[in-house]
Amino acid sequence: MKIVIPGGTGQVGGVLTRAFRAAGHEVVIISRSGGMRWDGHSLGRWADEIDGADVVVNLAGRSVSCRYTAENLQQMMRSRVDSARVVGEAIAKAADPPKVWLQMSTATIYAHRFDAANDEETGVLGGREPDVPGYWAYSVEIAKRWEAELDEADTPGTRKVALRAAMVMSPDKGGVFDYLSWLARLGLGGPVAGGHQYVSWIHDDDFVRAVALLIREPIAGAVNLAAPNPVPQREFMRELRAAWRVPAGLPATTWMAEIGAFAIRTDTELLLKSRRVVPGRLQQAGFEFHFPNWREAAQNLAERRR
Repeated sequence: MKIVIPGGTGQVGGVLTRAFRAAGHEVVIISRSGGMRWDGHSLGRWADEIDGADVVVNLAGRSVSCRYTAENLQQMMRSRVDSARVVGEAIAKAADPPKVWLQMSTATIYAHRFDAANDEETGVLGGREPDVPGYWAYSVEIAKRWEAELDEADTPGTRKVALRAAMVMSPDKGGVFDYLSWLARLGLGGPVAGGHQYVSWIHDDDFVRAVALLIREPIAGAVNLAAPNPVPQREFMRELRAAWRVPAGLPATTWMAEIGAFAIRTDTELLLKSRRVVPGRLQQAGFEFHFPNWREAAQNLAERRR
């Protein structure tokens, strides 16, 4: 197949590109920084690559690993909404449009909750929940607007899937697993604010296989890309420390986490929001996870990173 990946120069794009090319597919990267160039919000020569492609996987959007200032939140919104809109425009004008459009979304769309897991059918979408910072609602609104652009795109010949992805864990340098492992190896990988908030994740092998299934099977709409067993942050970091043979990790209060996040120019929402997300539709489709549990996933990833 010919697979076009707007925003494909990041960690997730690298994971998919390696896997697709290893399977013999042609991959075209569209990016501001490499491959076929675009600006992320207007049509150009890059749109010719979509005409005649089999699959589009749109991963474009500003990184969430930053301080959640008003300016950065607006950039996150614009980069996601504009790129989804213009990809839809390119598909709509194509003489030979792709059969499948996989649009990146996020598990952050679900509510901050501890009581029950969120699947696609019964999950609670987030909003202005009590006892959480108000700007968390803006992250949810970004996700909703992102998916709305996909839904509203006039592309009748193209099946559309919103990838509500949890953190994709791969051993790549600079990825989320690498960052969390760095904290663990420094002895800082203890529970944060009690550690009861849930962490949802997916191993890169399962992520690639799930994407391949969604290309193959006639599934449309929102799909959760997450391992079936999210765990509290306390347990998540304990298993990560064990994978790196680190005996203990210093705990952190909320205010300590705020100081640390400020120092490394990121935001505490990534640590404190409880993302308890499960893959209802993938499992209904018969998908079998190679790494359903974090302990085995963390050990595999650490071995590969070494």
